Amino acid sequence: MGRHRGKVRMAANRVDVAVERATAPLRRADLAIFHAFMRPPWGGGNQFLRALVGELQRRGLRIAVNRVPHGTRACLVNAFNFDERRLRALMRPGVRIVHRVDGPVAVSRGYDDGIDEWIVRFNSDFADATIFQSTFSRDRHRELGYELRAPVVIPNAPDPSIFHALGRRQLLPGAPVRLIATSWSQNPLKGSADLKRLEELLDWSRYELTFVGRSPIAFDRVRTLPPQPSAELAEQLRQHHIYVTAHRNEACSNALLEALSCGCPAAYVRSGSNAEFVGDAGIGYDEAEELPGIIDELARDWHERQGAIAVKPLAEIADRYLEVLGLA
Repeated sequence: MGRHRGKVRMAANRVDVAVERATAPLRRADLAIFHAFMRPPWGGGNQFLRALVGELQRRGLRIAVNRVPHGTRACLVNAFNFDERRLRALMRPGVRIVHRVDGPVAVSRGYDDGIDEWIVRFNSDFADATIFQSTFSRDRHRELGYELRAPVVIPNAPDPSIFHALGRRQLLPGAPVRLIATSWSQNPLKGSADLKRLEELLDWSRYELTFVGRSPIAFDRVRTLPPQPSAELAEQLRQHHIYVTAHRNEACSNALLEALSCGCPAAYVRSGSNAEFVGDAGIGYDEAEELPGIIDELARDWHERQGAIAVKPLAEIADRYLEVLGLA
């Protein structure tokens, strides 16, 4: 187990090196990415873009972060998580700009601070194409009257060198069923109240429940861990059997995709894009009181549900990004 954990850490370090290389000065580049990269643990968009950079660099693309060197053919701009003034100052004529859009932000956060209107204005001024992360996100934007340029839907994907099911804990007859939930954000829409209710209803003689991340609500019986770097989080996911997500209005939950990739069927709230990505690998709920029965069913049919997991691989997602960027 220790040797396998070491390999996972090496994979995570390779992703960090890839982003650092992209941040270093380059005379020429194929692709520019504008995003405020943060070292993990951090939010889902940050995690996905780190994985994407690593995949594209392995293919030999020269990538620059928050710069537009000579020869740059395309620029990927992430939502609102970048310096607009810097982009305006550095952008070169003829560079194709693709805008990766989140949200709608007011829907995912639960309040409107004007970011969605800013995204629409920026998109209208600069974008040649728009990438939505789910059909939910695309359709919700349209329902709110937000029309963005040349929209396509491309979901996220975790780094397969980190988030995979190799060596995962199996569910054995009579053994405790280990549940896990994760969240980077403390926003109430991440579902901490549902987890608190599950804590009250759970049959603790049969189940264990671990929460990894940050919660605005304190738990009494749930095992809690602080936010973990990617390698350590993946190990935790592989040591558990069922993922529980109460995240609402998600454009594309990276946390959910990571759990599925590590072989965890999911109990998920019917909200946002969750059902798009779980499919037959889980069961949805509307009220937290439904969770104990749903978890019982997932535990009973665990092998069948696990066999239904179908997360699109990072390589396929990277291919689609390159097509939209005009770099295929």
